[in-house]
Amino acid sequence: MQFETINFEIKDKIGILTMNRPEEANALNAQMAKELFEISVLCSRDKSLGALIVTANGKMFNAGGDLREFDNPPGGRQDEHLSRVASNLHNAIIRFQYMDAPVIMAVNGTAAGGGFSLALSGDYILASDKAKFVSAYTASGLTPDGSSTYFLAKHVGLLRAKELFLTNKMLSAEEAKQWGFVNDVVAHDNLTTKAKELARQFSNGPTKAYGGVKRMLLSSFFSPIESQLDNETRHIVGIMDTHDGPHGLNAFLNKEKPRFTGS
Repeated sequence: MQFETINFEIKDKIGILTMNRPEEANALNAQMAKELFEISVLCSRDKSLGALIVTANGKMFNAGGDLREFDNPPGGRQDEHLSRVASNLHNAIIRFQYMDAPVIMAVNGTAAGGGFSLALSGDYILASDKAKFVSAYTASGLTPDGSSTYFLAKHVGLLRAKELFLTNKMLSAEEAKQWGFVNDVVAHDNLTTKAKELARQFSNGPTKAYGGVKRMLLSSFFSPIESQLDNETRHIVGIMDTHDGPHGLNAFLNKEKPRFTGS
């Protein structure tokens, strides 16, 4: 399927989503938000998908919302336009969160505003040593969207989250790793290679188990212990109805290397 603002392909169980508005700093406009949602539907429905890489062409990962379009939207209604853009972006992120396949954010350059939020939503956040991270919302008189108010405080704590949102402090990739919202920093020229290595590792793993981990962790900060432990029971029992659960258990007992199918 062809898209206007994003390059997308699935090959050998690995999806690669590349934002492709480099001349506009990969800023999120209505079309990109719509395409992100469409791709999230494709990915969440593809049972063979083992991993998804999200990255971008050009020097920027994503500069956030397309403020020129937001200031003068088609149809003239800023509130209606922002509602459509945010809803498509948020529905895409929700589907990426609930699908089984892990999402690897390969942050190639500056992630600001909505790009900062999108990066934070990854299951594994890999950054180029040239990447930078900044909230930027309040600098434009806006409040955050794109899931950053959900994820940032969980990653770095409440006070530091407030610091980044209120001061718009920019962090380097290494600083972001030290703060706790980047998993690994690699040389810029090695970013794609490392992301694909991770994707292959995940795609050869127990995809259903990964999905269970993702969904249980979404509730781990607000569910009471009784509910969370019941959730754990239902997931670990349910995994025995898959191929990979019993196979992995048997392989471990027999000291063999498991051959997971993702099903």
